[in-house]
Amino acid sequence: MNTDRCRQNPAEWEESAQLLPLPERDLPTGRHQFHKEALMALIQQDEQHNERRAGTDSGRPAARRFTGRRRLIALPVLACALAGAVLVGNSLSGGDGSGVGVGVRVGDFADGPVLTTSVGKATTEGVPQLLDRISLAAAESSGPDTGKGRYVYIESRTAQSYEKVVDGGSSLASDKLHRRQTWQSFDGTKGWLIDPTVNDSPEGETLSLPDEQGNTPVANLNAPSYDYLAALTTDPDELLKKIYKETKGKGNSPDQEAFTTIGDLLGESYPPAALYSALFKAAAKIPGVVVVDDAVDAAGRHGVAVARLDETSGERMEWIFDRKTHEFLGERSVQVRGDSGVIKRGTVIFTSAIMKRAVVDDIKQVPADGN
Repeated sequence: MNTDRCRQNPAEWEESAQLLPLPERDLPTGRHQFHKEALMALIQQDEQHNERRAGTDSGRPAARRFTGRRRLIALPVLACALAGAVLVGNSLSGGDGSGVGVGVRVGDFADGPVLTTSVGKATTEGVPQLLDRISLAAAESSGPDTGKGRYVYIESRTAQSYEKVVDGGSSLASDKLHRRQTWQSFDGTKGWLIDPTVNDSPEGETLSLPDEQGNTPVANLNAPSYDYLAALTTDPDELLKKIYKETKGKGNSPDQEAFTTIGDLLGESYPPAALYSALFKAAAKIPGVVVVDDAVDAAGRHGVAVARLDETSGERMEWIFDRKTHEFLGERSVQVRGDSGVIKRGTVIFTSAIMKRAVVDDIKQVPADGN
C-alpha cells in the first residue's frame, strides 16, 4: 500500500495553504515537567475562557469538545504521561457529555488552515444490507496472523482540528496530515508510539506498562489489547449489550457512545476476523445509523460511509469503506448541522486513513510493502 498518498486534493479539501513542516529534534531534558507546567497553564486558560463565554452567552456551552478520536491517545497510551495534555478540551469538558470545553494542543507543531469538506448526503435506506455485506467481508478476512510476530503494528494518516485560544480570542486550526505509528504487544503491556502531535521526538516514546506512576491498567473496550479482543464474545447481541453497559453515562447519548466505541475499535486495533464481523453486526442494531453516499478518508480515497449523527453536537462520525471490496479505509468526523462556536458546517474535526495493519516481531519494525 502506498503510504505517501494524502488528502491535499483541491477537489476534496477546501484548504488555502500548506502547513509548515514539523520540527524534528531530540526530546529535551525535563520534558515531563514541561508538559506538567504547560497543562496547568492551559487549564487556567481554559477556565478563564469558559468564564468569559459564560458571561456573554448565558445558558449555552462555551465550545463543544472535539470527540473525533477522543481516545486516540488512550487506546494504547494509558502509560503515556502527557496523554492528558495533548487535547486539553477532551479532559476539561467534565465527562458529562455537555460539550463544555476547548481543544488545545501542547508543544511545537504547525498551525494549519481548517480542514473542510462537502457534506455528503445521508440516508437510512440500505443500512442493514450494507452492514451485512461489510460484516461478510470482515468474516472472510484472515485477521492478524499471530504466528508471525509478537506485536500488532498499525500505521495511519491522520489530522485533527482544534480550537486555539490566544489573548482571550478563539480560532480554529488543524494539524498537518501526518503519519502515526503504533506497536502493541498482544497482551498490551509493551508498546511504542510515533506521532509528532503527541511527542516531538522522531523516535517517539514508550507505551510499555507499568506507567510512570507504577500502574498497570487492565485492558478494556476503551484501551483494548489483542488478547482482550480475542476473548470478547462474537455474538452481536451480547457484544452490543456489553458495549452499552461499559459506556453507560458517557458521551452525549448511549447510542452515540456505542457507535463511537465501535468506531474506536475499528480505527486503532486489529480484531480477530470473527469479532471484526460481529462489530458490524452489532453496529447495525444501533438506532440512527445511516449510509453516506460519498466520503473521503485522510489518504484521499473515496468510499461509502456508515455514519451516525450526534444530535447534541451536530457532528457526524463516518466509517469509510471501499465501495467494491467493503474494506475499512478509515474514518472522519464532520460538522454537519449548524455551527458550534468557531466550528462551521463542513469542518472536518478528525480524519484518519488506515495504511497498514500487520503483526511484526519487534517494536519499531515496519512490515514490508504488501504485507
